[in-house]
Amino acid sequence: MSILRDIRVNPVAHWTGRLLLKLFGWKTEGQLPDTTKWVCIVAWHTSNWDFFFGLMTSWVFRMHTSFLGKAPLFKGPFGWFFYAVGGIPVDRSRHHNLVAAAVEAFEKRSNLIFVIAPEGTRRKTEYWKSGFYHIALEAHVPIVLAYLDYGRKVGGVGPVIYPTGDVEADLAKIRAFYETVTPQHPELKGEIRFKDAEKTPPTTPSTP
Repeated sequence: MSILRDIRVNPVAHWTGRLLLKLFGWKTEGQLPDTTKWVCIVAWHTSNWDFFFGLMTSWVFRMHTSFLGKAPLFKGPFGWFFYAVGGIPVDRSRHHNLVAAAVEAFEKRSNLIFVIAPEGTRRKTEYWKSGFYHIALEAHVPIVLAYLDYGRKVGGVGPVIYPTGDVEADLAKIRAFYETVTPQHPELKGEIRFKDAEKTPPTTPSTP
């Protein structure tokens, strides 16, 4: 299944997302950036419900997204569903190759929204995976900060960050924003930092 997807979902998905979020007492806020290619990070990731509310929120915004998922999700009777909603099965041991593949996809496609949960797991983590940052930096695309705020029951699209290559400065902006967002399980909220070995970006910064 190609990760090269159209940016818009059909009206049926849009209204399905609106209806289901309303039934759960959720709403959406924010607006999409004025560009057709970006890396979209979503935080915090502490619950199985994050996928559902995140997907419904993307449908409300009519975003046709691509995302990385554990390979086992794509096997068995429901594997087709994860492919259908833009999923890409991955081998976590090959994350550096995945960065290169994502960058190549951005180069080949005029419309692409690549969604990543930078924590990489629902468990509490000591650091975020830096793949999203390297992808955006190398592909010269912005990072959009999406969120699921369980405290307010809001799924939204937040600020746009253009990676500068100054990792600590860029992470400070991301950290300041997500500190105001409440996950379903606050005790599982980890630190927004990269592992020391992942701090050095491999290429030049992107520009607006």
